[in-house]
Amino acid sequence: MSTLTKPNHIGRKISRIRELRDMKQEALAQALGISQQTISTIENSETIEEERLSEIAKALGVTVEAIKNFSDESAINYFNTFNDTKDSNVHFGNHCTFNPLDKLMETVEENKKLYERLLQAEKDKIEYLEKLLNQK
Repeated sequence: MSTLTKPNHIGRKISRIRELRDMKQEALAQALGISQQTISTIENSETIEEERLSEIAKALGVTVEAIKNFSDESAINYFNTFNDTKDSNVHFGNHCTFNPLDKLMETVEENKKLYERLLQAEKDKIEYLEKLLNQK
C-alpha cells in the first residue's frame, strides 16, 4: 500500500501549504473563526466546498488555484530555481507579500472582537443569573 496521498486530495494540500507557511492548525482556525478540530476534519477531507476553500485560501494568503494545483514536487521545483546569492547579483531578502503591520492590526482587531464576544457572553450569563436570583 502506498503512503502517497491522492493528487486531488484538497485537504492534504491545505495541510501542506499551512505547514509550509509555518502556521499551526489553531492559527488557521482562529483566522477562519472555527475550531481546530474543524481544521483537522477539513485537512482529512478529499473535497471541500468552493466557498470554504475560498475562505481558507484567503487565510493562507494564496489563491484557490494555488491550493488546487499544489504538489510537493512543484514546491520543491520552485525552491530549486533559486541560485546561491553569493555567486550572483540577485539578492533575496525578506520580501513580504503583505504588510506585517497590517497583519498585526488585523490580528489585534480579531482578538478585540473575540474578547468583546466573550465579554458579552459573560454579561449575558450574569444578567440571566441575577434574573433567576430575583425570582426567588
